Amino acid sequence: MPLFVDLLHPPFERERQKHKKKRLVQSPNSYFMDVKCPGCYRITTVFSHSQTVVPCPGCSYVLCQPTGGKCHLTEGCSFRRKQH
Repeated sequence: MPLFVDLLHPPFERERQKHKKKRLVQSPNSYFMDVKCPGCYRITTVFSHSQTVVPCPGCSYVLCQPTGGKCHLTEGCSFRRKQH
């Protein structure tokens, strides 16, 4: 373990492991994403930490299932993280 640690420029991997409020620049762990339905190819906006089952508005296919933290995408669904 090195004795010299640069506090102003911490490594990205180490900074990412810290709690969201204890980072050098506070940033949330959650995000919105566009999920494409494998059945009808319709794109739906979903929150990454969704607490409810999200169905496709076109064909009622389940896009993601809630877990304790991030939601789990159904197999076959593709997603893209939204830019703010």
